[in-house]
Amino acid sequence: MENAGAAIATSAMEIAEPGGQFLVLCGPGNNGGDGLVVARKLAEAGRRVRVELLGAPERLGPDPKRNLVALEELGLHPAPIPVNAEVRRGDVVVDAIFGTGLNRAPEGAAADAVERIAAWRSRGARVVAADLPSGVQSDTGQAFTPCVQADVTVALGVLKRGHVLEPGASRCGEVRRVDIGLVDADAAFAPTTMIEDEDVLRLLAPRRADSHKGTYGHVLVIAGSAGKSGAAALSAQGALRTGAGLVSVATRADVVPLVLAHAPEVMGIPLPGEGPLGLADLNALLEAADGKRAVVIGPGIPRGPETPRLLDALLEELTVPCVLDADALNALADNVDLLARAKAPILLTPHPGEMARLLKSDTHTVQSDRIAAARDFAVRHHVVVVLKGAKTVVATEDGRVCINPTGNPGMATGGTGDVLSGMLGALLALGLSPADAATVGVYAHGLAGDLVARRTGMMGLVASDLFDGLCEVWTRWQR
Repeated sequence: MENAGAAIATSAMEIAEPGGQFLVLCGPGNNGGDGLVVARKLAEAGRRVRVELLGAPERLGPDPKRNLVALEELGLHPAPIPVNAEVRRGDVVVDAIFGTGLNRAPEGAAADAVERIAAWRSRGARVVAADLPSGVQSDTGQAFTPCVQADVTVALGVLKRGHVLEPGASRCGEVRRVDIGLVDADAAFAPTTMIEDEDVLRLLAPRRADSHKGTYGHVLVIAGSAGKSGAAALSAQGALRTGAGLVSVATRADVVPLVLAHAPEVMGIPLPGEGPLGLADLNALLEAADGKRAVVIGPGIPRGPETPRLLDALLEELTVPCVLDADALNALADNVDLLARAKAPILLTPHPGEMARLLKSDTHTVQSDRIAAARDFAVRHHVVVVLKGAKTVVATEDGRVCINPTGNPGMATGGTGDVLSGMLGALLALGLSPADAATVGVYAHGLAGDLVARRTGMMGLVASDLFDGLCEVWTRWQR
């Protein structure tokens, strides 16, 4: 608690004006104890401090109680701070009301304190949160109402999921992680990790000097339909731009020339017949998959009443890793039990709406705990799940979860998911496991978008811009 309070006080002084005052609001738990240390450290540094303790002093635990006594020995006694207190730009409010473990919206005096913090911030004060902004749920990133909007959050020990998952991540402002001497802190959070450059570079080997196109595998993309040829082209180009040696697109005959017009390096496989994909397409698709190292199914496919049965039959026969995206996921939602009959490793790439359909749930429930949604499905069905969105989640069948820190709101546009599905297909064709392919793919995909956004902004970013971004990524990584 002493180390935590000292670190928070340091951050508070760094963002305050030289003559700024400090308002410290302390809850009744250990987070409030951290706040009492903050107030003492600020007072010892000669700064002007006002401190408020929510709740009766006798409710404090032993450590916070000792820090209250130490604070009062300096002559600083907690007292209510009214909402109309004089606050100027350059002042700092320290939010030490709640930390981890909050599972419901702040109520009563705590809710009033959160509202006062918002009022003071609107008048120019900056806000430093102790470990997490009050109102953010630490395990899910859910932001209750009301919720503190911090300018700086001092994360104590390890990062919590609430620091990196939206909407909590946006409520944190700048996150500063500090070591406060917790023993084996990482062990408690081991099942959930953040993807970093080092993880990706370890998995992605440089290309060999003696290689040829066959070295890097042949990807089959089952995609596209009338009006959606672009989905097939984007997915195929995503595979090519991620190192696949060869890429073929299987689609209806009238769509093939449209796909090739977008991507001349791609080979087209015309499927006989017309309309939605069904059991009549099974033999042609199995023949197309012969000799391929990975199959991507779903971007822009024509879906009809027989499409789920076709998908079932395909997965019972295919032996190479498969990526299921878009309308393949919607077809799968009719009968997720078919995953148990699949011979090959399966990687799913749902957005929140598709995840909700797979779970027979709703989007709000999925978004309220993205990690649980992805992990539970992955474990139950023995697949890898890439739950797309802000801070994409990768969940594996053994319960491990990785959170992707790359990407930006400019990528919230049609076609970026198609690019990702092709990238994942290429990485599988290169020999990566589904879990490793997902880790590399989502990180590189988001980083490509970030590099593009730095040059062009986010408003006009479109999916095909990611191809130039990917070239920048591979240049950066010397791959």
